[in-house]
Amino acid sequence: MAPRRIVTYGTPILRQRTREVTELDGELQQLIDDMVETMYAAPGVGLAANQVGSPHRLFVANPTDSHDPSKLLVVINPEVVESDGEFANEEGCLSIPEFRETVVRARRMVLRGLDREGRPLEVEGRDLLARIFQHELDHLNGLFFLDRLSPAKRDILGRKLKKAFFESAT
Repeated sequence: MAPRRIVTYGTPILRQRTREVTELDGELQQLIDDMVETMYAAPGVGLAANQVGSPHRLFVANPTDSHDPSKLLVVINPEVVESDGEFANEEGCLSIPEFRETVVRARRMVLRGLDREGRPLEVEGRDLLARIFQHELDHLNGLFFLDRLSPAKRDILGRKLKKAFFESAT
């Protein structure tokens, strides 16, 4: 396992919808292992495949500070079964370091997909875990948490991001 480089805001793959996983081969297993290592090293609580430059439709998540292995989730080809409630909380993103905003998300979410062995998986998340599910699903659909903000907040944050990610590169 080796941490991979997390791609940052402005990288085209982050705005593209990821592709369904059709083959769970050794290469995909290595990607999953690397993603877990990368998420922990960052440190973060979730990581979508396109955040490490892979077009695969999968994410890893672990809502615990201790990296409890029993709480690690690998969700391949996730789809929303149901969601309800809502709550607002501050959110950040490993692909947009040092930027945080309050985002309204569903309080509870149930996802269906496959685990890393290809077995059917259905998992329910509440509060933080539900927020992680939604954040990572957004990534897999080519969205950022900032796309969930009001137009005014998005405009202000967009200018700050442009300055931080594009003007500093010139």
